[in-house]
Amino acid sequence: MKLIGPFKQIIPMTGLSLKGPIADQDLKTIENGGILIEGHHIKSIGEFDALAKAVSTDTEIHELHGDHTCLPGFVDAHTHICFAGSRANDYALRNSGKTYMEISKAGGGIWDTVTQTRKATKETLVKGIVKRAKRHMANGVTTIEVKSGYGLSIQEELKMLYAIKEADAQLPIDLVPTCLAAHMVPKDFDGNPAEYLELIITELLPILKAEKLTHRIDAFIEEGAFYPLLIEPYFNKAKELGFDITVHADQFTTGGSEVAIKYKAISADHLEASTEVEIKLLAKSDVIATALPGASIGLGCAFAPARKILDTGGALAIASDHNPGSAPMGDLLTQAAILGTFEKLTNAEVLAGITSRASAALNLSDRGQLQTGFLADMCIFHTGNYKEILYNQGNFKPCMVWKKGELVYNKHKH
Repeated sequence: MKLIGPFKQIIPMTGLSLKGPIADQDLKTIENGGILIEGHHIKSIGEFDALAKAVSTDTEIHELHGDHTCLPGFVDAHTHICFAGSRANDYALRNSGKTYMEISKAGGGIWDTVTQTRKATKETLVKGIVKRAKRHMANGVTTIEVKSGYGLSIQEELKMLYAIKEADAQLPIDLVPTCLAAHMVPKDFDGNPAEYLELIITELLPILKAEKLTHRIDAFIEEGAFYPLLIEPYFNKAKELGFDITVHADQFTTGGSEVAIKYKAISADHLEASTEVEIKLLAKSDVIATALPGASIGLGCAFAPARKILDTGGALAIASDHNPGSAPMGDLLTQAAILGTFEKLTNAEVLAGITSRASAALNLSDRGQLQTGFLADMCIFHTGNYKEILYNQGNFKPCMVWKKGELVYNKHKH
């Protein structure tokens, strides 16, 4: 067993509602606390001195000096960190006034990344994922969702998902794979969108199931990608096979969130275009609304209506959308802090969005909170006041990160 502490503050993120607003005073704070770990899990949390006196002599005690605050390891519930190449040219064109759709039609956009990802070997993709994931880890993220979707053929989608699996085996933190073969219709596909989806249904989904490459299926519901009626047979088959559904919804136009609700998706992600109608429907459902502020920053467009989602009674997660096109920054804490400023979110709402509510957006019930029986995933900051973390707008990074009871990042040794 291991005992870590004393912490000036432990913010366990426990006892919070999944949906609706959260006031800062709703956050529990454990002062002068310690966390006792057995194996991969938290055994108990309490006053450090009392725990230190009660533990057996063979317990490893990691005594901290100075003021420290402990939070659950962050969960980034939406990323595309499996890719090759760069879209720096797209970024420059957008900033000079071209729209996302104009760039896409001119040969940039998603298809540019598809071309570069197809050319890359699986080993190159693995190296890229590991490098990006380690940066996330140093920023306190201990669980990262990673999508395919830059392959857009049976063989290339499988290459991406195998790369994600291999990268996961090389990392101390967890990668959660998602199949996004329905990202767009590949430009080199000899057939219509319905025929492309039928190919994915008949040839790819059974392999994913048999080889356990993912239990999550995503689709981009948008103009230029897949419209709501077209995606229904695809999601019907995915549900029939037992996959969890998630949806890229309401990024530029509405329609996607209603599909997410109809198919009881775990989450609807983006939502920048959502109106009062979609917000109310989401609030009445069990679908978690995932805001992606990185895409808003990258594209220079409005943020998802996070304040309205919460005030209407919705569940709000926050993810980075780390990708080479619209969200190249890939810094979850910075983006969450910025979203909080513009959408007037409490510290509690922002932190829940990247811990407890983000875990729910991945349908994971063993992380995102610090409590007995949960994974010992923790990020530790050198401060006695947790409010300093968001106040510094992402410039204040963890000094230590623990994953499943192991110290996986120590700022003083990097």
